[in-house]
Amino acid sequence: MAAADHPAVVVNSQNRPLLTRLPAIAILVLVLGPVLIGLAGTLLPASGYLPALGGTEFSLAPAMALFAQPGILTSILLSLGTGLAATALSFGLVVFFTAGWLETRAFRAVTRLLSPLLSVPHAAAAIGLAFLVAPSGLVMRALSPWATGYNRPPDLLILHDPLGITMTAGLVAKEVPFLFLMLLAALPQSDARRRMRIAANLGYGRVSGFLKTVLPDLYAQIRLPVMAVLAYSTSVVDVAEILGPTTPAPLAPRIIDWMSDPDPALRFQASAGAALQLLVSAFALLLWRLGEILCSQFAKRTYGSGQRRRADRISRMTSLSLMTLLISAMVFALVILILWSVTKSWWFPATLPNSLTFNYWLGLWDIGGDLITNTIMIAGPVALLSLVLVIWQLETWTRANNQSSTLLKFLIFLPLIVPQVSFLFGLQIFFLLAGSDGSLAAVALAHLVFVLPYVFLALSDPWRHLDPRYSKVAASLGASDRRIFFRIRLPLLLRPVLVALAIGFAVSIGQYLPTLMIGVGRIATVTTESVALASGGNRSVIAIYAMLQLILPLIGFLLAALIPAMMFRHRPTLSPNR
Repeated sequence: MAAADHPAVVVNSQNRPLLTRLPAIAILVLVLGPVLIGLAGTLLPASGYLPALGGTEFSLAPAMALFAQPGILTSILLSLGTGLAATALSFGLVVFFTAGWLETRAFRAVTRLLSPLLSVPHAAAAIGLAFLVAPSGLVMRALSPWATGYNRPPDLLILHDPLGITMTAGLVAKEVPFLFLMLLAALPQSDARRRMRIAANLGYGRVSGFLKTVLPDLYAQIRLPVMAVLAYSTSVVDVAEILGPTTPAPLAPRIIDWMSDPDPALRFQASAGAALQLLVSAFALLLWRLGEILCSQFAKRTYGSGQRRRADRISRMTSLSLMTLLISAMVFALVILILWSVTKSWWFPATLPNSLTFNYWLGLWDIGGDLITNTIMIAGPVALLSLVLVIWQLETWTRANNQSSTLLKFLIFLPLIVPQVSFLFGLQIFFLLAGSDGSLAAVALAHLVFVLPYVFLALSDPWRHLDPRYSKVAASLGASDRRIFFRIRLPLLLRPVLVALAIGFAVSIGQYLPTLMIGVGRIATVTTESVALASGGNRSVIAIYAMLQLILPLIGFLLAALIPAMMFRHRPTLSPNR
């Protein structure tokens, strides 16, 4: 019988295109769907239409009430200025450090040190930095009284400064590790080492050669992560509440205050604020794009100038010094969190605690057991579901000879570019109307929107670079696609798969705004509790919850390292260390 006459073959042939689209459809529904629903649920009340609260007609009243708020222009400028500054400083530091120190011992050392810092949640990093640079922080204690003459904390506005300088520094400290690792992943595709060797042979300095020969292609590959950093920095809430100005605050924290106000009428104003935040972030992206064009035009003029700029020692040493300072600040911030978590008393200006206690840790489960349970029950399933969907999509692309979709990749990353506060409020209204607001399932779905892009980012590169000859040999021996996947690709990629799972788990743990808004106060995690306590006076308790934000992801990364080592200890060819 001919293959075309066989009914099973006909059905399989007809269904195959649909089956190959199923993972993409599932991802778009779970990731893009909440964003679109949330934006609609935000823009309608921003226009005055929300029948549940009596808004039955479209009007400009919410926008007029928003712009009548005191200091609203200052809030907009703070969000715009701190976001652009943090992104530009982070990107500039990463690029100049890579340009000046690629393939050196210093570069390899920084790579090893920055990678673990990526797993530190923003809120935990902000709390640690606050304990470090506050007027009563470790830096001032180390300098007092012998250098400063202070016997009590000085009256200096370091935290919550009106220009948002400390907030910007906190954002830079967290975004540099992310952008650095994105740049590392893109370096092999840009042929950086060969191009820099050619530039060096032509007499160019390291920095000049990198900027002229490598960066143009490299930037095209990391533009999307850079834009995600910019969108996040202009609309951040948790870091702004811990380190940012308060009189007035940046726009996003003020929107959250209006949303949580008991007066229902402020919901319209909050929606208008969320729509304004979308415009502010979009304007920041537009300014960044204009900056790209100007830099590109300037670079084209310098290409033919013949200037080699061999004397780049100042830029190299500056980038190395700043990178060392950033890593040191993050390490000391984590150390001070550990110290405060076991501190009974620590009076200024003592450099070390006066007395220690483990009572806070011993009683942790009694006071924080529910928080830990909620955190794990949300982060675990969300990370696992994200991993399954990403593997499903990557495996589909692999079987189609790596014909990946650029559009799908962009749509997967869209939730990282759209400000969270701009669509989470509308998503909150949707869950409220559906009767599922404040549930673990609703919070988990909100987390999935942000976790899945990071899992995809972590796993797509290792999956794409797996040598296809393994699968071809197995197929030539008669192995099915399913057998090739479970017996060859999955074992070979076990370590990056588990690392991607750990990254998803860590990202979910660090989600503050989705938990706060979709959980409507009924679902609390270690992150929401950390931010809520950050303005309190008991630093030991604050440090305990910040440490939990570090310990839970650390357990995931340790398991990601230990499981492959244990499974393949008798199979050196599959060892993750090879």
